[in-house]
Amino acid sequence: MTWHWIGLALFSLTLLPAGLAMVTGHVPKRLHLRLTPAPPRGWAVLALYAAAPLNAIPRLAGASPAITLAATATAGIVATTGCAVAAIAAHRTASAAS
Repeated sequence: MTWHWIGLALFSLTLLPAGLAMVTGHVPKRLHLRLTPAPPRGWAVLALYAAAPLNAIPRLAGASPAITLAATATAGIVATTGCAVAAIAAHRTASAAS
């Protein structure tokens, strides 16, 4: 259980602020070209962040195995959706540039 707390704290301190900053468009000027478009990538980072609490909180609360499995499956779906959003945004940017 200690590792779940450590993972939840680590993801909350790294991915949550970075994702929120990208969603709101607060990206450092030196990264503007690399992270174009920033808001869809921010949503992807937030979706990847959401997988951590969805996986850890039911385990920490001592939920039944069925609830834990459903939450873990939901976390996988959310993370996969976030990756798809990032891939589509990158593809649209690349096709618009050429």
